[in-house]
Amino acid sequence: MPSPSSCPRPVRPRVSRRQCVTNRTDLASMSDNQHPREGAAMRYTEAPERRAHLQRAVAADGYLSSADAAERLGVSEMTVRRDFRTLEEQGVVRRVAGGATAPGGSSFERRDAVGAAEKRAIAERAAREVAGAATVAIDAGTTTQAVAPLLRDRTIVTHSLPVIEAITRIGSPGLVAAGGHYQPDTRSFAGPLAEETLRSIRCDVALLSATALDDEGLWGTNVLDAAIKRVLAAQSTRVILLADAGKLGRVAPVRIAGLHLIDVLITDRRADAGLLARLEAAGIDVKLAG
Repeated sequence: MPSPSSCPRPVRPRVSRRQCVTNRTDLASMSDNQHPREGAAMRYTEAPERRAHLQRAVAADGYLSSADAAERLGVSEMTVRRDFRTLEEQGVVRRVAGGATAPGGSSFERRDAVGAAEKRAIAERAAREVAGAATVAIDAGTTTQAVAPLLRDRTIVTHSLPVIEAITRIGSPGLVAAGGHYQPDTRSFAGPLAEETLRSIRCDVALLSATALDDEGLWGTNVLDAAIKRVLAAQSTRVILLADAGKLGRVAPVRIAGLHLIDVLITDRRADAGLLARLEAAGIDVKLAG
């Protein structure tokens, strides 16, 4: 019987350094271009195209969550976070908790330019909804600010700089402006001083905005802004949320409140019928603009 040392050893295939580098590159490519889960809304197989889509979405909405982006593109959240990191290095987005925002202080203006027709229709419907109200609280936001020029001969309560400017231009007889810590991303005032001012006033109706709305409630990206929304709602007899269809069925990092906070939702006709039905079942009066 041959000794163990005389038995032939298995021969391992030789792998060249070039093959190792190629294999690592292939793995990185697979990681960066994962195929979507079943039922995903869209598929991107090239990282540059996927990142271009993410950049456009962040620029349009001002904020995009990693979870929402992953579902839209059919990739993992890890892939989206890597893409956001790359885009941040390029200076085109800014990473925040749960997603990414537009860089710099001009995101408000970019959001204002997106979906102008839908926002105008929602604003017009909101103006009709508050026709009998003497005191109206107007939240900060690109849709809510569009209502301000349509409201005359009543008292407006707001912490939004664009709303303050609009009301002073049209010469409305009543304006209560809450000052405090200025936030460039929402062009509004917030913090303890603004909250104290708003708590001293009772309003007939509040027009609120939100970054996102789903079955669990309202979502935002700013803790101070979320606190102001809760104060406006608490001080108002009726609360109306203005949100275009692009904000529905989504989430953002900061939970503002549950669905109980609002009485009415005004959105546009692109909104998902299934979600609207569930919101109505939760006791919200849904109204379509346009």
